[in-house]
Amino acid sequence: MSPGNYDGVVCFGGVDWWYHNRGHYDLQMMREFSARMPVLYINSIGMRVPRVGEGAMFVKRVTRKLKSLSRGLVRVRKNFGVFSPVFGPGRLGEIVAPFVPGQIRRAARRMGIRNPLVWVACPPGVRFLDALDPAALVYQRTDRFEAFAGVDPEFISACNERLLRDADLTLYCSSLLLDEEREKTPHPAFVDHGVDFDTFERAGLEARDPADVASIPRPRAGFVGGIDAHTFDPELFLELARRMDDVQFVLVGGCSLPEDWCTLPNVHLLGRKPYDEVARYMAASDVLLMPWNKSDWVRACNPVKLKEYLAVGRPIVSTDFHELASYAELVRTASDAEGFEREIRAALAKPFDPAPGRERVRSATWTAHAERVLELLAKSGVHSLSSPTTNR
Repeated sequence: MSPGNYDGVVCFGGVDWWYHNRGHYDLQMMREFSARMPVLYINSIGMRVPRVGEGAMFVKRVTRKLKSLSRGLVRVRKNFGVFSPVFGPGRLGEIVAPFVPGQIRRAARRMGIRNPLVWVACPPGVRFLDALDPAALVYQRTDRFEAFAGVDPEFISACNERLLRDADLTLYCSSLLLDEEREKTPHPAFVDHGVDFDTFERAGLEARDPADVASIPRPRAGFVGGIDAHTFDPELFLELARRMDDVQFVLVGGCSLPEDWCTLPNVHLLGRKPYDEVARYMAASDVLLMPWNKSDWVRACNPVKLKEYLAVGRPIVSTDFHELASYAELVRTASDAEGFEREIRAALAKPFDPAPGRERVRSATWTAHAERVLELLAKSGVHSLSSPTTNR
């Protein structure tokens, strides 16, 4: 692919705008890009086929996908359009795939995009690259996608290999993945997650409890994020909550675990909250947690909530993972429930100084990281034809 000039971005997103936390890397980057040029965000076309055996979760996933499809193209803000093409994984995808590029081109034209930079955060989007004829390609390699639970690892690996080969810029959040694949892609770069620093710092300083947290006694240990088996360790968490029945555990986020996975009286499952509110939920905790499992996915992760936790300014206890080495002096680590209990009690027993953590991430804003991506593209000969807009 020979890079050229582009007049907007078509992003094959890794999530669905309507149903997922808007703190995700691709959504945040597209928000920033839309201040400079038109953006068309394609809701995730999926990496795995929902299974009937998932029970209520299967019905939930299918229902929300149908609702997403019914919305068509929606301009959610100036220069930012969200679109769900008629597509799906598995057999349905094979049938309708030839019609997807036309759907996307029409939606892009309505956004004023005719020479798109295509940004891929969902590897199966690679199948539409030739038909879209992009001016340039950015591959967001922010996770080990082929290790995601339920995907066809051979298919996702094949998508990954082509994207690595053809991308004008491949973005990494994990130095582990970058080191593994540096020789496979012509323009790799480490540009990790940003943070809406002012929002999260302000929440930490103001410390106003949301209404559904105010009545929960202290001390509180909080987790904000997806409660999903491919990242979250339910066995570790349940053992921890049983050991610490004098602590209230507040979990905020969508959950794909069985509905009855946790019935402990000191665990409060508050569900998914709008992105604009999550900082207040973090600030309502006395200590913040990342109880990850030990999967290949987690080993190569770099969760966005780490910088958000640091900006809010509360003690952090986490399972160890590769990228955490860069924050070793700012985060307590543990490998089992006993270790988590020990570190949580130590954090609660002494005054905490949030200043070092906040200073570490103060300049790591999403705006700064988006500007870094634009600089890297320009160095590769890829330039925007659009002028910045006032879009904030």
